[in-house]
Amino acid sequence: MSEHSDTNDLVARTSIDRRLAEIVRPAIEVGGFELVRLRLMSGKTRILQIMADRAEGGIEIDDLGEITTMVSAVLDVDDPLEDAYVLEVSSPGIDRPLTRLKDFETYSGYEARIETVELIDGRRRFKGILQGVEDNEILIEIEDQGEPVIIGLQFDWLSDAKLVLTDDLIAETLRARKSAGVINEAEFDDIETDTASEEE
Repeated sequence: MSEHSDTNDLVARTSIDRRLAEIVRPAIEVGGFELVRLRLMSGKTRILQIMADRAEGGIEIDDLGEITTMVSAVLDVDDPLEDAYVLEVSSPGIDRPLTRLKDFETYSGYEARIETVELIDGRRRFKGILQGVEDNEILIEIEDQGEPVIIGLQFDWLSDAKLVLTDDLIAETLRARKSAGVINEAEFDDIETDTASEEE
């Protein structure tokens, strides 16, 4: 059993995505980062989108440059893509996709949107407050006929999941970045002021 056994198609959806993830993940992890999501987008020029983060969060522009260099190097050696493509490496953002079981534990207490592959009780879209993980189930508190109800969704049932951008999530992200020394006091005050003015 791989150490990434909790990773299903939310990180890498298609067979080529999964193959690419197997190639680039070790290089990303050697640098102390984590692969959050990988998508090969088709089009006139294909785009290989890679989302990465630090285990503790707070990835920076310089880190993305480092990941781009590492990923380019391994893809040059083991090149599964015959046609030209553009490599895009980014951070997950504040309203990040939730692609691994541990993400649902980490962001327990925050609002999320979840979609399932099949209909569950007549619906595929669920929006509510994450309540952690139990066994292989995502627990989420949703509104059912005006009443809060906690339901469990099997991780394997999910087709898509992401955090909802809320004031609480923004504030917590800023607090975490501030305590990690990623932003200084003055920048933090400016951002808080901007957020407050948007609410007025």
